[in-house]
Amino acid sequence: MHPSDTEAPPRPGSRTGKIVGAIPARYDSKRLPGKVLLPIAGRPMIEHVYRRAARAKGLTRLVVLTDDVRIAEVVARFGGECEMTPAECASGTDRIAWAAREWDAAAVVNVQGDEPLIDPTAITTLAEHLAEHPNEPIATLAAEAEPGDAENPNVVKVVTDLAGFALYFTRAPVPYRRETGGPPTLRHIGIYGYQRAALLELASKPPSPLERAEGLEQLRALENGVRIRVLRAAGAWWGVDTMADLERTETYLRGQVDASETD
Repeated sequence: MHPSDTEAPPRPGSRTGKIVGAIPARYDSKRLPGKVLLPIAGRPMIEHVYRRAARAKGLTRLVVLTDDVRIAEVVARFGGECEMTPAECASGTDRIAWAAREWDAAAVVNVQGDEPLIDPTAITTLAEHLAEHPNEPIATLAAEAEPGDAENPNVVKVVTDLAGFALYFTRAPVPYRRETGGPPTLRHIGIYGYQRAALLELASKPPSPLERAEGLEQLRALENGVRIRVLRAAGAWWGVDTMADLERTETYLRGQVDASETD
């Protein structure tokens, strides 16, 4: 997925109009070491992520960012693009920002390397929004929460203002419902789109108090006065953090393969 010589001219305010899809992928994981290379339905997890992201529209480049040669070798074998980044990058955002300093791009979509079921249309939504709204620094997605999400601290919730910008992200159940009705509880979907300048600025700032308290990196932006647009998605998907998640994903993808073979 590379830009052609006939691509549209850059949008006003952008460096080139190009939007990069970046997949940060590290080998070390506390709960599931080496998880991005674990096989799911016959392919390593990172390949599933890459193939789904490659189906998105609006990206001019798709690249895996890693600090581990084993991941780089696997990406090369399935024909993907990869860049090496320092091991000391503390987070996926830091890893992308380190690489993006050298990129000739206007914006970046951060695609998590442990989400083999990511919806390509979600990436498209963010890429198109970044291109059409160059003055909005960050965009992300949310969907209506499912039963049990509000009380689950592993499901991040978001509340927005009337214009659709985030007011707060939290693991707590929000909004508190003193009366029935009101806006639905929104489940945050952890995929982000950044204008390049906003990404580099955010990565240059230290972790903020609320970010530390909630364990949510996006709060660093809000605490520093950076607005985050929250776009609506049709639904959420699950990532892979545990062996149970891996087995659930294997069952789901195997079922898709079996269904396609009987069509």
